[in-house]
Amino acid sequence: MRRADRLFHIIQLIRGRRLTTASYLAQRLEVSERTIYRDVADLQVQGVPLQGEAGVGYRLGAGFDLPPMMFTQDEAKALVASVRMAQVWMDTALAQNAQDALGKILSVLPTEARVAAEALPLYAPSGGLSEPAQRTLQTLREAVQERRKIFINYRDLSEKDSERTLRPLGCFYWGKVWTLAAWCEHREDFRSFRVDRVSYVRRLDERFRDEPGRTLADLARLDQEWSKAQGWAN
Repeated sequence: MRRADRLFHIIQLIRGRRLTTASYLAQRLEVSERTIYRDVADLQVQGVPLQGEAGVGYRLGAGFDLPPMMFTQDEAKALVASVRMAQVWMDTALAQNAQDALGKILSVLPTEARVAAEALPLYAPSGGLSEPAQRTLQTLREAVQERRKIFINYRDLSEKDSERTLRPLGCFYWGKVWTLAAWCEHREDFRSFRVDRVSYVRRLDERFRDEPGRTLADLARLDQEWSKAQGWAN
C-alpha cells in the first residue's frame, strides 16, 4: 500500500470509531505501531485534527471531513450482497432505506465497478419475514430507538397467550427468526420474545431511561455470566 493510501485509510478508520488505538491501526494496515505514530504525527502537522496520543488512542476532531472513498469492485459486490440478503429479513422501511442507500453508492462508482457489483450472481429469494412480522419488527425497532415503552399480546411456544408492558432494549436476528430483548414490567426481569409470535403491539406514550440492572448491557453481562457457569465461554 502506498503511503498516501495508508494515510487516507488511517483517517477513515479513526473517524469510524470513538477511540482508535495505534495497535488496532497497525494490525488493520499491517505495519508497525512506530509507523502509525509517525503517520499520525505527519497528519497532525498537515492540519488534520487528530486528537489523542500514543498509548491512549486517537479520535477525529469535529468538523473535519473527506470526499467519499471510492470502493473497489470486491467492496461494491459485498455491499450488494449484504443489501440483497438483508432486505428479505428486515422490515419494509429499513429495507427500502438500504436499497436507496445502495443506489446512491452505486451511482457514484466507476462504470466498471458498478456493472460488476450489479451483476453479482448472488440472490436472496423472497420468503423471509411475513408482512405482519415486518410491520411488528418496524414498530419494535422504532420503539427501541425512541426509548418508548410498548404493550404487546404474545403467544409463547406452548400456545399460551399473555399481555405484557415492556421496555424494548434491542432486536436480534438469529437466522430466520427475530427476537426482542426487553425488560418486562410484569415479571420485573429480562425476557426475550419472538417477533413472529407478537400478535399485537402498541407504542405507549411513556418513555424510559436506563436504570441500573435494567439495561441491554446488564442483560449481556448476565448472559455472559450464565454461559461461563455452564462452561460454554472460553
